[in-house]
This record gives sequence, C-alpha cells and structure tokens, in this order.
Amino acid sequence: MTGKPDVLIVGAGAIGGFYGAILKKAGCTVSTVLRSDYEVVREQGIRITSPLGELSFQPDHVYREGDLPDEAPDFLVLCVKVLPGVDRVSLVAPWMGEKTRLVLIENGLDIERELADAFPDNPLISCLAFVAASRTDAGVIEHKAYGKLVMGRYPDGIDENCQQLSQLFTEGGINIDLTEQVVGERWRKCLWNTPFNPLSVIANGADTRTILETEGGEELIRAMMREVMSVAAAEGYPMDESLIDQNIKGTWKMPAYKNSMALDYLNDRPIEREAVLGNVVSIARRHGISVPHLNTVLVTLKMRAALEGRE
Repeated sequence: MTGKPDVLIVGAGAIGGFYGAILKKAGCTVSTVLRSDYEVVREQGIRITSPLGELSFQPDHVYREGDLPDEAPDFLVLCVKVLPGVDRVSLVAPWMGEKTRLVLIENGLDIERELADAFPDNPLISCLAFVAASRTDAGVIEHKAYGKLVMGRYPDGIDENCQQLSQLFTEGGINIDLTEQVVGERWRKCLWNTPFNPLSVIANGADTRTILETEGGEELIRAMMREVMSVAAAEGYPMDESLIDQNIKGTWKMPAYKNSMALDYLNDRPIEREAVLGNVVSIARRHGISVPHLNTVLVTLKMRAALEGRE
C-alpha cells in the first residue's frame, strides 16, 4: 500500500503515458487500459525519454478493454482522442465507482458535457495539457518540453479533488495552474491548437518550425489566432491580444515539434478535426462571426479527407 490514490489511465498514449508516469513518480498506484499496445506495455512497461529525467515505469495493472478491476479507482484519467464514433461514456462506465473522480486530459471545446451528464454524482476535473510529447513506438514516448497542466472543476470552481490531484502532479515534478474558469482556459489553449494542429495536416505533417519559417506561415497563424479570439470573446471569454505574441514566441523557442494531429495523420489515424477546429467554426456561425481563415482550413481538411477516403 502506498497511502496514495489508485489511478487508472484510460488511453495511455503519449499524453496518458506521460501523466501516468508523473503520478507514478508521486507514489500513486497507476494502472492502464490499452487498446493497441497491451502486449508490449504488459511485458516492457512504458518507456519515456524526457528532460525531466527517468520516467519510464511498469503500470501496476495493464488492462484490455473489457477487463474489470477488482476495485474502482480513486481517479480515472481519460486521455483518449475526442473523435466522432468514440463513445467516451461507454469507455469509462465499467471502471467508474461511486467515489471515482473523473479527470479529462483532452483537447477541444465543450468536451465535458456528455460525461458530466452521464456521471452527475462523480466529481469531474477538466485539464489542459501544455506538453510536447509524442508516441514514437508501441509503449515508447518521447517527451521534448513542457508538461504543465491547467485544471479546474467542471463547469467552474476549484474543489478539494482538484487540490489533491494538483498536489500529486506537483510531487511528480510538473507545474499546475488551478483555475476557477476551466472553460475559459480551453479557449486559451485553442488559441494555439486551432491554428497549428490543422495546418500541420494540410502541410503533410509539418512540424512547428516548418509552419512558422515558411513565407507567410507566421502571418497565417496570427490571422487564425485573431479569429479564435473573436469567437471566444463572443462566448464570454475575452483574451488579451498580447497572448498571440506570447504563443508565437513560445513556439519559436521550442524544438521543432510534430503535434498530435500531425502524428495521427501521418500514421493514418483519425484526427480531432471537429473537437479542435470544427467546433470553433460552428460557434462562430452561431454568433454570426466571420472566420474566413478558420473556415478555409476546415473545408480544405474535409476535401483532403474525402480525397484520401478518411471520412
């Protein structure tokens, strides 16, 4: 017994594996539910290279979908892609206990609602990951930079569950920002994700440095960011325009990085197009806001998907 909470990671890819390692380092019992890497992780664990040092670990239990634990976890951390056809409620339902705290570390807007409706009596903690981490092989993760999490109770506030989880991540070696308005923070993250992720796919999996160095690339990113800001403001979450410069400067400083959508595309996996971009365009239409750059990128992605048979 560790005296620390039992944690179950559902979707232990790059993000789930990395944050699972952080919680393991903090002394938690950490188990995983896996689809594709089950055999490798059961035999070899999750191997991680990181500037934070040695993070590789062997999960305490490695489950397949359809397995059941003897006891429900204290925290269930959901890290799967938010994709059409992926029933996240069904994925977590077998593992949820009466006292299980549900934690989302996922991209996109308005992604909490269906889970909050399905499990109204379980606390829901929504997290945004600011991390450069990639799954490079089965059970292998390359962590290049960052790692901070922004977290808060959904739909708003900070409770004792957030405080406890924040402390665990801090003990594991990463920075945590607690927020009273996690939905607003999702908009702030979209400021980066909504331009960079879809453009990386249109450019055949381009990394961040290629996008910024290409003539007109930085200007396009800035235009898309301004459109995201206008939609966020209409939703009641205004942002200071200085955040555009902060995001651009931070991206120039980081190593050339292929984001998760680029890697999904290059590996013939579905991309989070709607969660990251489509939802922003839909909200813009609802408010009657013109977002020509975002809409052009969205339509181009749809054309590409239809041509390649990915729809």
